[in-house]
Amino acid sequence: MPSPAGPAELLSDLAVALAAIDARWYVFGAQAALVWGRPRLTTDVDVTVRCSVSTDHLVRVLDAHGFVLRIDATETFIRATRVVPLEHRASGLALDVVLAGPGLEDLFLERAIPIDVAGTLVPFISPEDLIVTKVLAGREKDIEDVRGVLSERGATLDVDRIRTTLGLLEDALGQSDLMPVFDDELGRWQRSGQ
Repeated sequence: MPSPAGPAELLSDLAVALAAIDARWYVFGAQAALVWGRPRLTTDVDVTVRCSVSTDHLVRVLDAHGFVLRIDATETFIRATRVVPLEHRASGLALDVVLAGPGLEDLFLERAIPIDVAGTLVPFISPEDLIVTKVLAGREKDIEDVRGVLSERGATLDVDRIRTTLGLLEDALGQSDLMPVFDDELGRWQRSGQ
């Protein structure tokens, strides 16, 4: 059972662990949607990490700071999925550490915004980049998160940056269905009177 202070406690321990190996990182997913959008139920934390140490070393450092593997994640599993599935011992919350790949995640790292979480500065994906990731994921709950971010931050969002990033993704993936999803949601928000 997660503790009430779970996410803040987890993020504080994670910040210390990742600082120890000079890693760059940001929070994305549902926790970022809580910061930039509307509250919703979530029981896990998702982060993207770029570090120069081996995955084994990363796991050992995280273990020393209160994180344990949730499953018997082999090096092969982690290499194939780019995800290190952990649990924070103190809070009982799940933590998925996504190992950053080149390109878009580097941009997201550069544009991450530090937010004070119970006295710890934690880098969060920008609201624009969060929208991009949510449109890409495309599940109903992700689109609801897009609506929440538009509702709470729409007037201050860099819409051109969102469109440019979605365009880059469409080109890279050979698809043309991302921009229309965003434009539909943006239009819906604009028609609602903001």
